[in-house]
Amino acid sequence: MEETRVAILGIIVEDPDAVEDLNAILHDFGPYVIGRMGIPYHARNIHIISVVVDAPQDIISNLSGRIGKLPGVSSKTAYAKVSAAHEAHEG
Repeated sequence: MEETRVAILGIIVEDPDAVEDLNAILHDFGPYVIGRMGIPYHARNIHIISVVVDAPQDIISNLSGRIGKLPGVSSKTAYAKVSAAHEAHEG
């Protein structure tokens, strides 16, 4: 079975026009998303989003890469130190 990792993506959206594309990307990876929290920071006209995923390493890298290519969007990924067999959260 393929191993998965838990990771959090910290995303800052500076360009409001990028939100629709970002949401489409996150929708594509929906089966791996554990949770998502978005905070609009009106004083700076930005949106701060955290997305927690449990996915194989290549899926997380793909997601992070696609988000990183969006203009006006910055992101960083942090990983949990433990990994789990995919079957552990399917049961």
